[in-house]
Amino acid sequence: MEDVEGPDESHATLAAGLALVPPGEATPIGDVSSHESDPVPTGIGELDRVLGGGLVPGSVTLLGGEPGIGKSTLLLQLLAGATGPTLYVTAEESAQQVRLRADRLGAVSPQLWLLPEMSMPNIIAAIDKISPALVVVDSIQTVVDPELGSAPGSVVQVRGCAHRLVQEAKRRNVSIVIVGHVTKEGGLAGPRVLEHVVDTVLSFEGERHHALRLLRASKHRFGPNNELGLFEMTETGLQGVPDASSLFLTDRRTGVPGSVVVPTIEGQRPLLVELQTLTNPVNSAAPARRSAQGVDQGRLSMLLAVLERRARVSLAAHEVYASVVGGVKLSEPAADLGLCLALVSAITNVPLPADLVVIGEVGLAGEVRQVGHLGQRLNEAARLGFSQAIVPASAPDINVGCTIRRASTLNEALALAGLTTNG
Repeated sequence: MEDVEGPDESHATLAAGLALVPPGEATPIGDVSSHESDPVPTGIGELDRVLGGGLVPGSVTLLGGEPGIGKSTLLLQLLAGATGPTLYVTAEESAQQVRLRADRLGAVSPQLWLLPEMSMPNIIAAIDKISPALVVVDSIQTVVDPELGSAPGSVVQVRGCAHRLVQEAKRRNVSIVIVGHVTKEGGLAGPRVLEHVVDTVLSFEGERHHALRLLRASKHRFGPNNELGLFEMTETGLQGVPDASSLFLTDRRTGVPGSVVVPTIEGQRPLLVELQTLTNPVNSAAPARRSAQGVDQGRLSMLLAVLERRARVSLAAHEVYASVVGGVKLSEPAADLGLCLALVSAITNVPLPADLVVIGEVGLAGEVRQVGHLGQRLNEAARLGFSQAIVPASAPDINVGCTIRRASTLNEALALAGLTTNG
């Protein structure tokens, strides 16, 4: 259970934090330099993509992810490749444990300093001594400030230590990366204010038993939000994946009912992902199971209702499973039409054409609606050899290297894909 602080503790924490903040001075905006906010490239291409070019001096970044997903590996590679002295504050591991990992990754740098420390005053003293260009604190839940008089990991400690690190970053114009634990539900642990006080919130996702890792920015004051970076975990560390679409489709089997390729947009990046569905008839009177991975459960339920009412495709007596290959989460409605066609393909046992991609939002009336970035999606599909695409009828004319088939309704799209129903 999350600790809850009383009013007295809250006021004491705020007063202690304000005492550390130097008085401000009003300045004409024309006299303020914007060059200090230019990002400094990290040398890790996929990380720079997510950060909009690199880390901004004076910024504080919060990195969350499950244990063992590779956060420490990413940060060691970041620190070892940085210009100038860097400081790795490890409050959970010994210096020897970090050194062993650095040896394996080839991330031993004469400019990288290790500090196995939990005390915030000692961390600030080390920053004073080393004057690093980049600081990593692993993790914020284990750092403690004795002046706050609360246990490590409590709301008071996490918030107070985070505020202190933000103040140091701004005062020294140094980039600081804070590692945060995650809850069982996948959200960042600790008070919500932690996400508000930092400049950037990154999440590192993936399955520990698979090599693919996804880095997302859910908040970024200096660049685009929801940008996606992709990495592959290897024996020598994390390697960037510049051609993500090819990786996602590497093990794809063609001619399998229930499978479709959907061009999606993650941030500014077009990706081709395989969406798989499976239906299984059930004889019990209990409601049939619906399971979705990478697809919103509510969206799946809505599309099942649209299929039944508008296309006369009933899946009420079938278990329905939908999954996005590779761990990508489809949050945009542009995948609606692809999901509908895949479901009909699964229940009729008729595979979709191997060279087909499907794009479009499906409305409650069964209409197929236009989506954004259509040119980017189709160009990515053509680049990987897909020769035909089903798109909304209202989509603008685009000259790409594939045949475009237009549908204004769900039933028209099913007919174009060679799927017959009773509707």
